[in-house]
Amino acid sequence: MTGEPAKKGKLYVVGVGPGHHDHMTYRAKQVIQESEVIVGYETYVGLVEDLIQGKEVYRYAMTQEVDRANQAIEFAEKGRIVSLVSSGDPGIYGMVGLIYEILAEKGWDKDSGIYVECVPGVSSLNSCAALVGSPLMTDFAVVSMSDLLVPWDMIVKRVEAAALGDYVTVIYNPASKKRVHQLRDTRDIFLRYRKPETPVAIIKGAYRETQQVVMTTIDKMLEHQDMLGMITTVIVGNSSTYNYKGMMINPRGYTSKYQLVKEAH
Repeated sequence: MTGEPAKKGKLYVVGVGPGHHDHMTYRAKQVIQESEVIVGYETYVGLVEDLIQGKEVYRYAMTQEVDRANQAIEFAEKGRIVSLVSSGDPGIYGMVGLIYEILAEKGWDKDSGIYVECVPGVSSLNSCAALVGSPLMTDFAVVSMSDLLVPWDMIVKRVEAAALGDYVTVIYNPASKKRVHQLRDTRDIFLRYRKPETPVAIIKGAYRETQQVVMTTIDKMLEHQDMLGMITTVIVGNSSTYNYKGMMINPRGYTSKYQLVKEAH
């Protein structure tokens, strides 16, 4: 006589968006509700505090990504239903990449192993762009200034490529207490390819109670040091971007084919 087959565990890697529940997806709320165990960086867990009452919760400090990823996987391997929560989108500088790296090393099989689902969320590039106009209407690049895992000389190459290619550029993690030269060096690279008055938006804590938004230019972007940190995103316009009444507008190119405003008859 055989017993019942072991319950198959589930691991949801959940993007909770910028922090306000209005910008969480229905699926994100659904899987958090289904989960027995919640794992995450303490700040991100705090963003969903009211949704996880009565659940088993494991909070981690910053830089303990490998530990929390392994713990989330181990719980799922024991048959538990787990949500590993991440702000923004877990597939954009988030935790799902590390999860798949660990699973690959363990020889995980998608069909026979634990169920893994990445639940996408609104990333900083979406939420911040929405607050400042329409800066991402054409091709854009995203670069993180954090050189904790990527060598600085590689980041410089990527910034140079974005500047040379006239990409609107979204900058994540622009500064920290230890990182002060990175954004200055990046500004200097952009000034070699773009006009000093090119619009720049600096957004701190998008959709959180501490939200701050400043519209500035490439040559003046370092004048707002008090806003620069790990929850700040900087959007640098390209050669076509312009400022209209405090909003960044990046033309999609319709004016070359259409008359935008209909003449009155």
